[in-house]
Amino acid sequence: MAVETVIVLAAGDGTRMKSSQAKVLHSVAGRSLLGHVLAAVDEVNPSKICVVVGANRTSVEEHIAEISPSASTVFQEKRGGTGHATQLALAGSTPKGTVLVLAGDTPMLTGQSLVAFLDAHNDGKFAASVLTAEHPDPSGYGRIIRDDSNELLRIVEERDASDDERFIFEINSGVYAFDGAKLATAIGKITNSNAQSELYLTDVIGILKSEGESIAAIMLEDFTEILGVNDRVQLAESAALLRDRINEHWMHEGVTIIDPTTTWIDSTASLSTDVTVHPGSAILGTTTIATGAVIGPRTTLTDCVVKEGAAVLESIATDTVIGEGATVGPFTYLRSGTVLGDSAKAGAFVEMKNSTIGTGSKVPHLSYVGDATIGDGTNIGAATIFVNYDGVDKHHTTVGDHVRIGSDTMLVAPISIGDGAYTAAGSVITEDVPAGAIGVGRAKQRNVIGWVLRKRAGSKSAQAAEASEKKG
Repeated sequence: MAVETVIVLAAGDGTRMKSSQAKVLHSVAGRSLLGHVLAAVDEVNPSKICVVVGANRTSVEEHIAEISPSASTVFQEKRGGTGHATQLALAGSTPKGTVLVLAGDTPMLTGQSLVAFLDAHNDGKFAASVLTAEHPDPSGYGRIIRDDSNELLRIVEERDASDDERFIFEINSGVYAFDGAKLATAIGKITNSNAQSELYLTDVIGILKSEGESIAAIMLEDFTEILGVNDRVQLAESAALLRDRINEHWMHEGVTIIDPTTTWIDSTASLSTDVTVHPGSAILGTTTIATGAVIGPRTTLTDCVVKEGAAVLESIATDTVIGEGATVGPFTYLRSGTVLGDSAKAGAFVEMKNSTIGTGSKVPHLSYVGDATIGDGTNIGAATIFVNYDGVDKHHTTVGDHVRIGSDTMLVAPISIGDGAYTAAGSVITEDVPAGAIGVGRAKQRNVIGWVLRKRAGSKSAQAAEASEKKG
């Protein structure tokens, strides 16, 4: 397989999306529509990639620079059809090798299918080849017209098709392979004599055919790969198809997915064997999950690293490292920069942010840990707050090894709690606590006798107090 140039057509306005964002930038399964196409294109190892951009030019070009830095772009200021876009991409050059042309809104298309298509094109030494498929509902697609020998005769757009031609189920995928030199010659001969007054790339097929060149229509077995996205309904359909494809892949790789219909895994995520994913979970971004981990139910992980044997239950985590054998949840929120050590615990109703929790340390419940370093074997009592923000700046708290923080403690940063130290429950700790000491930061309790009877006379509390005095 040899490909000199890939041209991706991504200039469309996408008006049916009804969005301020370019259609090709809408995302499914962890990538933009265009990102999926460029990822598939990478597998054919082209010498050059050119993306034709139009609508929302700046944002599309910025996205391309981020995900495919080696790709170049050309601007189609006035949308004049696929033939016009290809003319712009070829302007000033005559490719000597194979040119692959495809649309930027087909997220289901795989690199494997492109490789097979190009191999067939090059092996047959065709001047042009088009990838086709039989679609059960071909409405909206160009139809493949074959001659009596079952050879490709021409491609007709639906608006230009006759009633009989519209009953044909074989459709044009919008994926083409050309002999570069022959494409460069033929592309200048197309006209806009059609229902849309546009330059159709499909007309190149007819021109080459009329000149006696060898043309091929190569059928793809799975028509879902060539489904385009033109509105939000089709976007959701593509997302569901990709979800099913991704889940099936990981199940074949040894991952247990209890309910694939409610499990969403991005194409950029990675799972190991013997991972278990419970219903209602989403594994997003660059998340990696190691052997034996248990995820969910109802858990969302984004750009996380989950190590062997960890368990994350009914929680949300972003940009977090969850150590080997660590436990998270339920109802836990781990924010960016959090690192849980091996066998550590972030329990129920705990929020953490930009903090490192040492091996075997526990934050069991109802606590906030922000901008902190906690050593090994430490226990943070319920309802502890790491007070990291003074209204202007964030400050750091350091807690040593084998520390015991009493329930309802406030640690007012910047502060350090030494190894083996304690804090008394209900304390507000504003000064460092030395190793082995106990920090007590609370006022002496004072009971005002008879206050309820004087200040809340006639209340149920007062009645209960009076009854208690009579008993006593």
